[in-house]
This record gives sequence, structure tokens and C-alpha cells, in this order.
Amino acid sequence: MSALSLKKDSPVLAKSFLKFQLATNVVAMLPAQAVQEALVLPTRRVMAMPNMPAALLGLINRRGRVFWVANLVRLLGLPIPDRHSQQHNLIVVQGRVTPLALQVESIDGMVSFPPEAVHPPPNNVSSIILPYLTGCVTHNDETIFILDVESLLQSSVLQSN
Repeated sequence: MSALSLKKDSPVLAKSFLKFQLATNVVAMLPAQAVQEALVLPTRRVMAMPNMPAALLGLINRRGRVFWVANLVRLLGLPIPDRHSQQHNLIVVQGRVTPLALQVESIDGMVSFPPEAVHPPPNNVSSIILPYLTGCVTHNDETIFILDVESLLQSSVLQSN
């Protein structure tokens, strides 16, 4: 056995995620390796574009790069709360090709879970959100959904542009 081989009793490393409030009473996470940054921007910094789907809030220029901002709740087809804010909580994700900023209700920070904590979504999950999930974690009596960035980027809303 070489020095690089893993022993059977070696601990399995936990996976890191960025946890956020998707909507009222809906908590979700994205894998940390897909997240470029989390930021808060004034709403005026997002340039609205005409004739775009409601899920696309507009464009931002961040460090010399221009990319779309999408309301994640609308992108997933979930009901939109009637709230107006002077700022956007954004998670910038990088897919294979395109960066995208996802607007969420609030950002809670980084968390880690062992791979065995991840399980399939419960049966009562809406079929609308199911294609975007890779699993979920139950922590402190709270179900936290794990979203798949590539599935989000392949959303029909984003592909119609």
C-alpha cells in the first residue's frame, strides 16, 4: 500500500455549502465549489433590460465582467413574496460556461455536512423544484435543499434568451 492510499477507516471529508434563505420558510444551499462570491448590492446597481422574463432582474458589472442577475425564487417557479428592498443579496455562481448572480432573500453563511447527511428530497417536495435538487439535509429539524448549479443554468427561462 503506497503512502497516498486511503485507509478504510480514514474519515470522509465533509462537503461545504453556502446556506441561504430562498423564500419564507425555505432554506437551500449551493455547493461551495460552484460559488464565486456572495455580496449585497443596492438595487440601483442592477440594470434592468426590456423584454426579459420576470426571473431576470437585469445585468451587473462586477470587476469588469458583465453578467445576468436572476431572482432564484422566480427561476424555480415558486410563489414570489410581495417585498421591496433597497438591496439585493446575490450569490455569484460559475457554471461550465456562464457566471450568473442569483438573488436570494438572505445569505446565512458557509456550512459543512458529511456525505452521509445528504439524502433524497422528501416526497412532498413540489415537482417544480425537484429537477434543480441534488438532495437535502435535515439539520436542527430543518430541511435544507441542495441545489444543482448546472441544472439552474439550464433552466428554460435562461435558455430562451
